Formats: sequence, structure tokens, C-alpha cells
Amino acid sequence: MPDDAAAHVELEFSATGYAVRFGGETTDAGTYALAADGTPRGITMTGRVGVNQGRTLPGIVQLQGDRLRVCFSLEGDTAPNAFAAPAGTLCYLATYRRKA
Repeated sequence: MPDDAAAHVELEFSATGYAVRFGGETTDAGTYALAADGTPRGITMTGRVGVNQGRTLPGIVQLQGDRLRVCFSLEGDTAPNAFAAPAGTLCYLATYRRKA
């Protein structure tokens, strides 16, 4: 995603779910479950509203300081095993920074 577009994307996790906003408008929202353990830590996101409505997305997540990395598969039941989205795959990789 171009830097000027990425600057308008926000990801919010709460105790009850997640929401992705672009320019203040919610484009994706749903629930999530974190794996009890593992490195990297597993996450399963279930879309309820927006572009991923009705989809279950297996992935991995890593929080280091103010940086959150998420990588998930856009098809299938298997989460990626590394933070990578090589060309030709249906993986999504994003890095977010905590807002001050």
C-alpha cells in the first residue's frame, strides 16, 4: 500500500473485537481469538462487517514496543508461519504503530 494511503489506516483491538478504519470509516470489523501460546503467537480473526464479512482469517501476530505486526492468510485454514507475504501468495502482512 502506498505510504499516503497507509497513513489513513487504523487497526483497533478491544476486549470484544477488532475494527479496521480507513480515513475514519470502518471497512472491516469482527472478533478475534489469540492462541494461548506459541512463537509467533497465533490469531484467528472472524469478519462480521465489511470486506471480510463471513470470513475466518488465520494468522500470526507480534507486539514489540509500539509496533504491531500481523500476517494472515486470505484463503485456507492454515496461518502463515513467518511474517512474509511473498508475491503470488494470498497472505496479507501489515505493521502498525501505536498512536500517541
